[in-house]
Amino acid sequence: QEQLVESGGGLVQAGGSLRLSCTVPGRSFRFSVMAWFRQAPGKEREFVAGISSSGVTTRYADSVKGRFTISRDNDKNIGFLQMDSLKPEDTAVYYCAASTDYRSLYNVGLFASWGQGTQVTVSS
Repeated sequence: QEQLVESGGGLVQAGGSLRLSCTVPGRSFRFSVMAWFRQAPGKEREFVAGISSSGVTTRYADSVKGRFTISRDNDKNIGFLQMDSLKPEDTAVYYCAASTDYRSLYNVGLFASWGQGTQVTVSS
């Protein structure tokens, strides 16, 4: 399975912005659904946003709609999560994931390739 690499996490004040990046090796990226998940201390991992292989279709958790934007560049094998208007409750380790199964955009259990995670901390 591919090893994804996230970057861009850090410490930011509430109301601020961060952009996470996810580099995906291999030629299958352009055929893969990509998504971002997060896990806060003491909580289960949760879906944040997903994007189809073409980039045409996106999906967001209700908690981030209107604040986060997922995108991708298939020519560079990289995906992004732009996070604006950050809140302290967005604090978590953020993971990117990829799957060549097109159903994974609506079935998060199908993601098989994961990154190591990047910490996002939002101070109040």
